[in-house]
Amino acid sequence: MSSSNPSLIKGDRWSLPVGVEETLPAEAKRIEGLRRKVLDLLASWGYDLVMPPLMEYLDSLLTGAGHGLEIETFKLTDQMSGRMMGVRADMTPQVARIDAHYLHNDGANRLCYLGPVLRTRPDCLGCSRVPLQLGAELFGVKSYRADIEIVELLVETLHNIGLENLHVDLGHMGIFQALAAVEDLDTATQDQIVEVISRRARDDVAQLCQSLGLSIEASELFVLMTVSSGEVDSLPRVVEKFSAASEEVKAAVKNLSRIASRLKQHMPATRLYYDLAELKGKSYHNGLVFSVYAQGSGRAIAKGGRYDDIGIDFGRARAATGFSLDLRAVSGLIKQSDRDVTSSNMTICVPDDDDPVLFDMVRQLRLDGNRVIYCYDKEGADKDCDNAANLVRKDGNWIVQ
Repeated sequence: MSSSNPSLIKGDRWSLPVGVEETLPAEAKRIEGLRRKVLDLLASWGYDLVMPPLMEYLDSLLTGAGHGLEIETFKLTDQMSGRMMGVRADMTPQVARIDAHYLHNDGANRLCYLGPVLRTRPDCLGCSRVPLQLGAELFGVKSYRADIEIVELLVETLHNIGLENLHVDLGHMGIFQALAAVEDLDTATQDQIVEVISRRARDDVAQLCQSLGLSIEASELFVLMTVSSGEVDSLPRVVEKFSAASEEVKAAVKNLSRIASRLKQHMPATRLYYDLAELKGKSYHNGLVFSVYAQGSGRAIAKGGRYDDIGIDFGRARAATGFSLDLRAVSGLIKQSDRDVTSSNMTICVPDDDDPVLFDMVRQLRLDGNRVIYCYDKEGADKDCDNAANLVRKDGNWIVQ
């Protein structure tokens, strides 16, 4: 016996799952305009477009990506083979596989991508579970200059689509990972410490380190990470505070300081900060990490970082660094005056007429880039015709007026 309410069932027919949205014509037009601008910009920097598959077998999709992506991935059974498949939740590992497995080049590869991904849970309250992921990845360059290029490209991309007053936060996963290696910490213990450091709870970090039996030196450095943040001008003082750390830890701190210094020179109008407690990048990050914030957004609008050796499971351990963002979410932050996609071409309404001359003229107007709409009758009239030009017959000739 069913207790379902027919009216509720009928109403639910039009609802979408939480975190899933439709993009209506005006917004779709704006996003498409941004897509074209961004891909043209990335091409001008030497980044080639790739299109990874929407879904693939789990053992390939999750290779090298870690547990973080596994819990974000929707899984299904392939009706053709019976094997488990997953819908991509992040295209970065897929692009890393393309570089490692298909592009037989030991030098630099610059790749970019744009398409929807699907996640089991949104990244934040109100976030989409179907982001339109845009990203760029630079493979094969270990130098810190590759990280600088990626951050500069991200900032230029955001400027190009109309976002100003950007704030960039820099961090470095290598500092924490080097400390964890010295103390021989397992993954579960590392996760515990990361969670407390990310809350910036200095006393809790000290207490946890003591309960875990960590060395005094490591405990002090974990606490130091918790309180080390600010404008990049103060980073040299932080480097001094890590002077007693292991060579690997010092190298990571110096790497961050050098990158920050170069970025400040190259992007004087961009506000640059560092935060050593920012450790919640993707599970595959192992070097510089960064987040970009914009006016009007309380959370990061773009993230990225270095993830060397992610391609090792595909046969090639490659240096890699890159960024990604949700183009649909970023579109919503752009000022209305900047969001409208302008065009020098017209919208032209055409009467329902079988004149062959009219047909040829309509075809040419469309080839010239105009939006040409047939108005068949009042019921079929397009709303755009209200403020559009009209193609009319005058003295035996068709003219636009």
